[in-house]
Amino acid sequence: MTPEPFEDSRRLTGCNVYFAGSGAALETARGLVFGDDALDRWRANIAAARTHLSWPEDEIHAHRHASGASLAFAAPLDQLYTATEVNEWAWWIAVASPADRYHAPGHAATWDEASALQTLRLLARTEANPALITLRDAAAAHHLPFLADDDEATIGAGTGGRSWFVDELPAPEAVPWQRLHGIPAALVTGSNGKTTTVRLIAAMCRAHGWHTAHSCTDGVFFDGAELEAGDFSGPAGARTALRQSGAQAAVLETARGGLLRRGLALCHAEAAVVTNISVDHFGEYGVHDLDDLARVKLTVARAIDADGLLVLNADDELLREHAKHQTCPLGWFALDFDHPLLAAHRQVGRATCGVRDGRLRLHRDNTEYDLGMVAAMPLTLGGRAGYNIANIAAAALAATAMGIAPATIAATLAAFGTAQDDNPGRLQHWRFGDTQVFVDYAHNPEGLHGLFEAVGANVRDGRLALLLGHAGNREDADLRAVAAVAASVRPDFIVLKDIAGYERGRAAGEIAAIMRAQLLADGVAADAIATCLDETEAARTALAWARDGDLLVLPIHEMDARARIGALLDEMTKTGWKSGDPLP
Repeated sequence: MTPEPFEDSRRLTGCNVYFAGSGAALETARGLVFGDDALDRWRANIAAARTHLSWPEDEIHAHRHASGASLAFAAPLDQLYTATEVNEWAWWIAVASPADRYHAPGHAATWDEASALQTLRLLARTEANPALITLRDAAAAHHLPFLADDDEATIGAGTGGRSWFVDELPAPEAVPWQRLHGIPAALVTGSNGKTTTVRLIAAMCRAHGWHTAHSCTDGVFFDGAELEAGDFSGPAGARTALRQSGAQAAVLETARGGLLRRGLALCHAEAAVVTNISVDHFGEYGVHDLDDLARVKLTVARAIDADGLLVLNADDELLREHAKHQTCPLGWFALDFDHPLLAAHRQVGRATCGVRDGRLRLHRDNTEYDLGMVAAMPLTLGGRAGYNIANIAAAALAATAMGIAPATIAATLAAFGTAQDDNPGRLQHWRFGDTQVFVDYAHNPEGLHGLFEAVGANVRDGRLALLLGHAGNREDADLRAVAAVAASVRPDFIVLKDIAGYERGRAAGEIAAIMRAQLLADGVAADAIATCLDETEAARTALAWARDGDLLVLPIHEMDARARIGALLDEMTKTGWKSGDPLP
C-alpha cells in the first residue's frame, strides 16, 4: 500500500498558531518531495470541499519548514473530525499520482472527487451539532468564556460556569445568563519555568482570598490539593481547572505540545506569560528553529484583549523581536529593573518588573512598588537562581494584571518555596552534613545551565554527581547539546537514565548511549559514567556514591520516580543519614 503523504493530522479546537478559531491541521510526510504547485492544488481542494459542505470561506495556511509543510485551515467547531478528513483527502489528491491513490472504506475516495465529496458531506451531516454553534455564539454575545470538548460544553468558568452534555444542549433562552461569568485567569508558557510560575501565581491568587484552580505538568489542582495527576499542561487540563465549580481564579500552564495539537482551551485571559524561548522540541509539528518556537509560544497573545496583559521577558532577544508584531498591551520583566526596554516602557506608563539594588521593583499604573529583597525570597536560593528571579518577576506582573495587590504579591514571594511541597521537583534542596542534594526538572540546555549556576556547580569545593537523561521526542542533536552542557561543569560522576513512559519510540538505553558518546567526546572519563536506566535506581546510585562535601544534582522527570526519591530524601533527613551510610 502507498504510504500516507501526511502525518499528525489533528483537530484544532481553539485559538491556535495559525488562526483565532477552530480548524484542522496536518504535517506533510517526512521525506515527501513536492512543489508549490502541490500546495496550490491543496488550497483548491480545500476550497472545493468548503463550497460543497457549505462551510464559509475562511483562513487557510501552508507553512513550509525543514521537514515539509504544516497545512491548516479554519473549519466549524462542530465538524472538526470531518475537517481532518477533508484535509487528508485534499492533500492526498494534491500530491499522489492516479496510480498511487486508494480508497479506505469510510474515508473520502482519493480516486473519485465526486464520490469523495459525497462521503465528506455525509460525515459532516452526521457530525454537525448546530446547537453547539448557537450556544457558542450566544456565549460570545454575552462576553462569556465557552469551553467545549467531545463530551461537554461549558459557558462561564469556575463559580460562574455551567456545563451540559453536547447532545443535551439548551436553547439560548433557557440558559441562566445572569448567573454565569468568567473568572480571572492567567496562561503561562515558555521553554523553562512554566510550572514554577504557574504555582507561584496560584499561590498569590490564594493569598488574595480566591479559591484557585491550576493546571500544570504535574496535574490539576484546586486550592493546592491534587485533583488529577499527570501532565495536564494542555487544553484538557485547562478545561478541567476552569470547570471547578468553586474556582474563583485559574492559572493554566500552556505548553507547546497542546498549543500545536489543539490550540488554546480559553481564548480570553487577564494575563499571559511567556517566560523565555530556548532550544527544545525541535523537529515536531514543523518547529525547527527558535523563530518557529517563539511563534508557537506567542499563540497565548490571542487570548489577551485591550484590558489584559501579555507578560514578556526583556532579557530574551527573540521575544523582544517578536513583540514588535503584537498589538495587545505588554508588560516587560527583566533581571535589571533599569533595562533600557523596561525604562522606555515605564516612560509611557506601562507595566514592568525587575531588580534594582537587590530589591524586586514592580511598576504598574504609574506607581512603583517595592516587593522585597530578592535574596530573602526562598525561590531565589539566596539570589543565586537567576531563572527563578525571572519567574518571580513574571508572576508578579501577571498577578497584578489579575487584580492582586502588590502587598499580597510581596508577602507571597517572601514565603513561597519555604516548604518542600510549595514547588515539588523544582530546585528542591536537601542537606546532609556538608553534602547537598538538589532535585530539579531541568530538561534542556538552557535549563540545565541555569540550574548549574544556581547550585554553584562551577564553583564547588567537593565532587559533583549528575543524573542525566531525556525524553525520546528530541532530535539527536538536542540530546547531545544537553550532554555537552553537563560535561562543561566537569562532573566527577554521571548516571545516565531513561525516563519511563517518555521513550517516544526510542529503544531502551538509546538516549543514554547518545549522551554517553557526547560526554566521552567532551572529555568525561569513561569510568566516571554509569548507566542505570530506571530513574529511581539511577538517583539511588548517585546517592550511594556521595561522600561528605559532595554536590548532587538530580534532574528527575517522571512523577512517580520524583515522589519516590523525595520520600527517600525525607526519610534520610529524619534518620540523620550521613554520606557513606547505607541508603534506607
